[in-house]
Amino acid sequence: MDKLLYDAKWIDKAIDKFVSQLVDFANDESGIAIVGIRTRGAILAKRICQRVADKGVIAESGELDITLYRDDISDGGGRKPIEASNINFDINGRAVILIDDVIYTGRTIRAAIDELLDFGRPSSIKLLCLLDRGGRELPIQPDFLGGTVAMGSDSNRVNLKLVEIDGVDEIVKADN
Repeated sequence: MDKLLYDAKWIDKAIDKFVSQLVDFANDESGIAIVGIRTRGAILAKRICQRVADKGVIAESGELDITLYRDDISDGGGRKPIEASNINFDINGRAVILIDDVIYTGRTIRAAIDELLDFGRPSSIKLLCLLDRGGRELPIQPDFLGGTVAMGSDSNRVNLKLVEIDGVDEIVKADN
């Protein structure tokens, strides 16, 4: 049985906080590139990009499918079909905000950075995550963070549900 950790109101407030932080950050930059990790990170990136643009900040949005960059690709295990990454702008010399929904070990972020660098050389890469569940295996930490949750057992999962996919915005703890 899923346990509700955060509701739609909390998610919306976290996004508002991110937008405020990114508008301040962008004052030092000539616009920002917002790149989300598929699937839910990409949806968050689109939402955040639109709100940042509404505040008058130049922002472009893209998405990464990191499947081929993962270090566990040989494990197989019913992987989803690979989709094309979509970054239709030059990231060279730009500040890139990399977005993932939930950070855990850091391996997803490492794979995303590897792929992102195949698109060019940004001036900086900042990490934005909605939730940190702890359990890092790599020295990777978010620059922008919505919240944290102590998960205890590795068998527990944190799932972000989004209206665009699931019909509701919420974060739940799911016991495996």
